[in-house]
Amino acid sequence: MNLGLYFDLRNPPAWQREWTHVYARILELCEEADRRGIHSLWFSEHHGFEDGYLPQPLTFAAAAAARTRHARIGTSVVIAGLRPAALIAEEAAVVDIVSGGRLELGLGAGYRQPEFDLYGVDGRRPHAALFDRIEALRRLWAEGAVTPPPVQQRVPIWAGVGGPRSAHRAGRLGEGLMRISADLARHYREGLAAGGHDPAAARIIGPANVLLSDDPERDWPVVRRHLAYQWDSYARYRVEGTDAPLPPPIDPEGWRERGIERGLMAGFALATPEEAASRLRAATDGIGAETVYVWATIAGLPDELVERNVELAADLAQRLAAPEA
Repeated sequence: MNLGLYFDLRNPPAWQREWTHVYARILELCEEADRRGIHSLWFSEHHGFEDGYLPQPLTFAAAAAARTRHARIGTSVVIAGLRPAALIAEEAAVVDIVSGGRLELGLGAGYRQPEFDLYGVDGRRPHAALFDRIEALRRLWAEGAVTPPPVQQRVPIWAGVGGPRSAHRAGRLGEGLMRISADLARHYREGLAAGGHDPAAARIIGPANVLLSDDPERDWPVVRRHLAYQWDSYARYRVEGTDAPLPPPIDPEGWRERGIERGLMAGFALATPEEAASRLRAATDGIGAETVYVWATIAGLPDELVERNVELAADLAQRLAAPEA
């Protein structure tokens, strides 16, 4: 299994730094991860967060592509319905060209009403928009309707979905599944078969809520504060613009205790590379995931912990790539 690193470029008010520093530092980390042999770098998207969550992942992906040589460059995810298909096709082609054919295009439906409002789009059927964009992208590239073309003959497209119907549809279209879940993998493979594709050719990747440390107990008192901010803000922004009540704060201790065994994003693991490799293998057993990506940094985490996390990721990558004993 390959290992990637996941970036959202948050800059929380409590630990805020100059934006030029944040962006420059992340590009340096991308270079370092590339030098250390990390398989892939993944960039996320949200809009209107108080901490400036990365709003344009393909733009930043182009910058990361120009600063690296080997790592695959991915989006996890571009919110498909916010943009016309032609715009995504053109921007993705530019990243693929700059990277020399290293783009992995992850697309998602989105779920926040304020983001749809910001872009003036109808957010009532986000999954329909997601699959419409996927089909349109394939058509635009195949017909040469946008120029220049991407380097890769078939740019890998990953559908970031969370439900069985969407997983099934991703399979029918013959695209990759961007969610590591045994249940979704089953529906996805059924979709592959229904679409005339070989289920054995399934492609599954996804994120894991994991951070690495030489000494998890030593680092936990610091990490827990940033973890709490990160997931409390996700919860708060999820209900923004709706009538749903504000959710209570998360319990970092409970999240850590729950870990990743009941779902790679259902809890949190602060672990050594050896521990993380064992837990990731157990959590993905039988699913057939080809790549898992973990956090490069969490919401304003101190530089020394971030730098060590990236260094330790190289160790974890080697462990995950090695055959099991």
